[in-house]
Amino acid sequence: MRKLLHYMKPYLKECILGPLFKLLEASFELLVPLVMAAVIDTGVGQGDRAYIYRMCLLLVGIGAVGLAWALTAQYFAAKASVGFCTRIRHAVFAHIQTLSFSQLDRAGASTLMTRMTSDINQVQSGTSLALRLLLRSPLVVFGAMLMAFTIDVQAALVFVGIIPLLAAVVFAVMLWTLPRYKQVQARLDRVLGVVRENLSGVRVIRAFGREDSEARRFNGENEALTRLQIFVGKVSALMNPVTYVLINLGTVALIWVGALRVQGGKITQGQVVALINYMALILTELIKLADLIINISRALACAGRVESVLEIPGGMELPSNGGAVGADGSVAFGDVCFGYDGAAGESLSHITFRAAAGETVGIIGGTGSGKTTLANLIPRFYDASTGRVLVGGQDVRDWPLETLRGRIAVVPQRAELFSGTVRENLLWGRADAEDADLWQALETAQAKDFVESAGGLDAPVAQGGRNFSGGQRQRLTIARALVRRPELLILDDSMSALDMATEAALRRALLALPQKPTLFIISQRAASILAADQIIVLEDGEAVGIGDHPTLLGSCQVYREIYESQFGGEGTA
Repeated sequence: MRKLLHYMKPYLKECILGPLFKLLEASFELLVPLVMAAVIDTGVGQGDRAYIYRMCLLLVGIGAVGLAWALTAQYFAAKASVGFCTRIRHAVFAHIQTLSFSQLDRAGASTLMTRMTSDINQVQSGTSLALRLLLRSPLVVFGAMLMAFTIDVQAALVFVGIIPLLAAVVFAVMLWTLPRYKQVQARLDRVLGVVRENLSGVRVIRAFGREDSEARRFNGENEALTRLQIFVGKVSALMNPVTYVLINLGTVALIWVGALRVQGGKITQGQVVALINYMALILTELIKLADLIINISRALACAGRVESVLEIPGGMELPSNGGAVGADGSVAFGDVCFGYDGAAGESLSHITFRAAAGETVGIIGGTGSGKTTLANLIPRFYDASTGRVLVGGQDVRDWPLETLRGRIAVVPQRAELFSGTVRENLLWGRADAEDADLWQALETAQAKDFVESAGGLDAPVAQGGRNFSGGQRQRLTIARALVRRPELLILDDSMSALDMATEAALRRALLALPQKPTLFIISQRAASILAADQIIVLEDGEAVGIGDHPTLLGSCQVYREIYESQFGGEGTA
C-alpha cells in the first residue's frame, strides 16, 4: 500500500481537510449529551420552558453546523479517493502496456482485469471510508470517554473497562479476515477466468455441445467463491453482535453505578442520561468502526494485489544508448531458440535464415510447428532464449521498441477491430494518414467495395468488428497495417477466411506496392506462398527446409507432403 500512496500526493490538501471537517463535526456531536443533561436538570427540573426552547434551538444549530461540516468532509474525501484511484488506474494500465507477452501470459488477462476493476474499486471505497471515519470514530469513542470523566470519574471507569474489550474484538476480527479477503479475490480471478474463456470460445463450446459441462464448471468455481465469501462474512458478522453484547453489558453497569451515585447525591439524573448517551454514542461509533475495519481490511488486501502488478519489472531491457537505426527491412535469424515460460520444451530450435529487404518469405508447417512464434520474435513481442534476431542488420534488442515496431506491421491470426468507425480503425496504422491513403490501403487489401457499400470511411464498426464477416475483418486489419507503409509486413495466417480469387488478387496487389516491403506470409495453404522468394518449412519448431518452391518440392519431404495433400499429384508433375 505504501507504493500506492505516492499517487495520493496531488490530493494531500483534501486528505487533510476531509478528516479535519469530520473531526469538527464529531466535536459538536460530543456536546449534544451535555446539552441534554442541562435540559433535564435545569429546564425540566425547574420547569423553565424558555430555557428548554433555547436549548432545543441550540441543538438544531449544532445539528445544522455538523451537517454542513459533514457534507464538506464528504466532498473532500470523495475528491481524494476518486482522484487517487483514477491515477492508480492510469498507472496500472500504462504499466501493463510495458509488459512483455511472456509476463502477460504469466499474469493472465482475467487477473489483470480483476485488479484494474474490482480491486481498484474496493481500494477507492476503503480510501473514502478511511478519510471520513478512520479518525472520527476513535475521536468520538475516546472523546465520549473523556467527557464521561468530566461528569463523574467513578461512573466513567465503566468506559475504561469496556473500550479495551471492544478494541480487542475489532482487531481480532480484522487480523483474521485480512488474509481471507485475499483468498476471496483470488477466487474471483478464477471465476472471471472461466467467464472470459466461455465468452471468447462460445462458438466452439456450442459447436461441440459443451454448454452443460461448462455450466457445471462455472457453477463449481462460483460455489467455491460463494462458500468462501459466506465463511468470511460469518466471521465478520460476529463483530456486531459481540460489540452489542459488550456495550449493553456496559450500559447495564453504567445504569447501576449511576443509580448508586444519584442516590448518594454525587451526580444528577441529567448527568446519568448524558453518560448513557455517551455509551450509546460509543456503541454507534464502534459499529461504524467495525464495518470500517472490515472494508479497510478488504481494501488493503486489494491494494496489495494492485501493487503486485506495479511491482512486475519492465517487460524487456531497452538499449541504454538510445538504440540503433537499421538501414533497411532485411531480417536474419542466427541459431535462434525459444521456449515459452512453463513449457516442457522449446517452441523453436536453432532457426537460421536471412531475408533481404523487399523479399517475400513464406512460412508453412503443421499446427503447432512454431510459425506464429517465429513471427512474434521479429517485432520483439518475445525475446529469443538463445541466438540473435536481426532487423536492418541490427539486433532487435538494440532497437528502441517504438522505432522497431514503427517500421513493422503485423496482421495477427485473429482479426482484431475496435468499436468506432472504419476510419478510426485504419488510423491506428498511422494517425496522420489522409483519406486518400486510407482508400489506397483499402483497395490494396481488396476491402474498398464492401466499405463503400457499408457507408464509406465513417461506417460504424461494432466491438470486435462483429458487424463484418470473418473475411471482411481480415481485409480491414490488412488495410490497417498497410496504412502504416511498413518496411516489413507480417501476415500471420491472416488470409485464411478469404476465397482463393480474393487471396490471389490481394497477393498480387501486395507485390505491386511501390514501397515494396519485406513480406512474411504465414499460411497453412501452399498456394499462398508458391511465388515467395524463399519458403521456410517448420516441423516441431525446427526448420526442415528452406528454399524456393521448386527446390523444396524436390528436397523437402514435409513440404512435398503438404503440397500434394492440397494439390494432389498434378503439382509435382
